[in-house]
Amino acid sequence: MKNKLAVTSILTAITASLCCITPVLALIAGTSGVASTFSWIEPFRPYLIGLTILVLLFAWYQKLKPEKEIDCECETDEKPKFMYSKTFLGIVTAFAIVMLAFPYYSSMLYPKTEKQIIIVNNSNIKTIEYKISGMTCASCEAHVNHEVNKLNGIVNSKTSYENANAIIEYDKTKTNETEIEKAINATGYKVTDKK
Repeated sequence: MKNKLAVTSILTAITASLCCITPVLALIAGTSGVASTFSWIEPFRPYLIGLTILVLLFAWYQKLKPEKEIDCECETDEKPKFMYSKTFLGIVTAFAIVMLAFPYYSSMLYPKTEKQIIIVNNSNIKTIEYKISGMTCASCEAHVNHEVNKLNGIVNSKTSYENANAIIEYDKTKTNETEIEKAINATGYKVTDKK
């Protein structure tokens, strides 16, 4: 029973953060189009977090509650297997915490795209806002920014999952709105409007 609780807590913790883990894994694998595959999980994230916490609390309760004393002399006090130990449950708890917190530190896993921008004429700089659907966390923002910044001529890109948008400043002599939109759509998130 206790082992099943540990496995359940790991699975619920991973599922709760799957919408944010996928963009990072997609970047590593080089298949950025699958980044938004699990964005449908985001509305269920609070429930999955709650379930993870409840399962872990119950597992710790089961582990720490006093054992019933049996009058039988036949039992021995042998050390429990590692999978049934407090150490294993501690490792599972730490792993679950790391997974649940993933959306808050996932943007650090994206490589920084440092490039030198040479602006010849300020009149060539244009700013556009794209409305984007499917973003659910900071990892989504970092993924969109990473893809857009690969384009030549991008001066600045600021993406917000809370506002469901990306504000892109670019040199119109080096790239255009269509290329930027393609880069955003290549992440798996979709441009719904532009201003």
